[in-house]
Amino acid sequence: MSNKILIVDDSATVRQQVGLALQQAGFETVEANDGVQGLEAVQADASIAAVIGDRNMPRMNGLDMVRAVKAQGRFADLPIVMLTTEGQPSLIREAREAGAKGWIIKPFKAVQLVAAVQKLTA
Repeated sequence: MSNKILIVDDSATVRQQVGLALQQAGFETVEANDGVQGLEAVQADASIAAVIGDRNMPRMNGLDMVRAVKAQGRFADLPIVMLTTEGQPSLIREAREAGAKGWIIKPFKAVQLVAAVQKLTA
């Protein structure tokens, strides 16, 4: 299985922090600035093993990205984890119903993030 992880966040700093944590754990990373670019990246690269996406982004938010990815049958099993500052139970429930496999609240612990990705890509 591929070890390529797509990081979708409008913050370059967050993308860099997530990327560094994952790269140090042996993952390859690619980045997108928002949900539109994230969806395009998934469609263009079948080797992406998992997606980590922010909830709040311009053009297409993370929840809409999850729905758009999952609406395409060939990506139904692609693990997507939301990484966001929000933690309302209703949003977490909505994300799970849309197809997200996990929810991590910023600021995140690199160990927790890497463990979640390792579990989802094993």
